[in-house]
Amino acid sequence: MRKLTFSLVLAAALASSSALAADMAVKAAPAAPPPSPWDIAITAALMSDYNFRGITQSAHRPSTQVGFEPRYNFTSALQGYVGVSGESIDFPNRAAAEIDFYAGIRPTYGRLALDFGVWDYYYPGGQCFNTPAFCGFATAMPLPNGNLVKQNESFYEGYGKATYTVNDNFNFGGGIWGSPSVLNSGASGIYYSGTGTLTAPGTWLPNGVGAYVSADIGWWQFGTTDAFYGVPAFPAGIPYRSYANWDAGVAFTWKAFTLDLRYYQSNLSRGDCNAFTSDHTATGIATTPINPFPLPGSDWCGAAFVAKLSLATSINQLK
Repeated sequence: MRKLTFSLVLAAALASSSALAADMAVKAAPAAPPPSPWDIAITAALMSDYNFRGITQSAHRPSTQVGFEPRYNFTSALQGYVGVSGESIDFPNRAAAEIDFYAGIRPTYGRLALDFGVWDYYYPGGQCFNTPAFCGFATAMPLPNGNLVKQNESFYEGYGKATYTVNDNFNFGGGIWGSPSVLNSGASGIYYSGTGTLTAPGTWLPNGVGAYVSADIGWWQFGTTDAFYGVPAFPAGIPYRSYANWDAGVAFTWKAFTLDLRYYQSNLSRGDCNAFTSDHTATGIATTPINPFPLPGSDWCGAAFVAKLSLATSINQLK
């Protein structure tokens, strides 16, 4: 009888212990802390040519880029951001680099993503090339090929953009950018753009490699410059030629890297391109109403093939 009693007590104790262990096993784990609303995007690129709206910014030579963009998610559908980016360039006024400062907000409404902000293009270290009357010093003169350019070509634009994602494989969008003085020329500018991207299904390529094709089209509408760029027919300033540009290419992605192979073109003539860019490498003679004889012609606005290897990630993605 004593043995039976001991066995019953032991069995009860084991059952109680097992029940306690079971109770401990089903307790919920501590809740994970909510994700931080802050992040910093990081970008870098190596390009065979820095092309902006169909026009080279690096005289058809290689260029590098690096940028940082702090972001704050007010909600899951509204992000605010500021950013800075630097690119190597080759400008007629011998500016040291392009430094971009920008800020804006990105609201989303389901499949529709919007982006509104201000972008400042800063070109430090420039020199003035014109007559002493315009440059303000006695030894001033035009560039060797006759072109004129201001010491300061910095300017800003306000912009609004929209992208609609149809599905995982296709999106399209457009934007509008506006400035009261493009390249500090005195000429106003409004740029309209449209874009489309077709992404290959993830199963098409092995080892996590992705691919997409995309195309962009744009129209840059200009006003008239100030007298600094005047010519005999337009002494108060030249009416820049508005122009269309487009590009199309294919890109391959792997993790945070993208290799983009792209063709660029615009419809600016060599003479009108020279009048707009003041290209210090321009040669020959290309006469137009705003680029009178014997001013040269520029190929900066012509066809260009550009290979670009870029990196895009963020602090949160690196954690």
